[in-house]
Amino acid sequence: MANTQSDTADRVRKIIMDQLGLDATKVVDTASFSDDLGADSLEVVQIVMEIEEAFGIEIRDDAADTILTVGDAVNFVLTSQKQPALKD
Repeated sequence: MANTQSDTADRVRKIIMDQLGLDATKVVDTASFSDDLGADSLEVVQIVMEIEEAFGIEIRDDAADTILTVGDAVNFVLTSQKQPALKD
């Protein structure tokens, strides 16, 4: 059964909440990982790795550098699920 966009967004937010120890009220689409959620670079890398594992996708370094907010992470996963993986 395919995930709905809402299910995907909820899963991404849960990964972020668990990794940063935050509650759902703070993990909103517009929240910046560093400015709003207080994540350091290592925590952001861990979030990216958790998302890769949870969704079976690869997030290249150049793409990871563009994921600055919770919404960016959700949109990246949704977009990745709609298109085939790119090969180097």
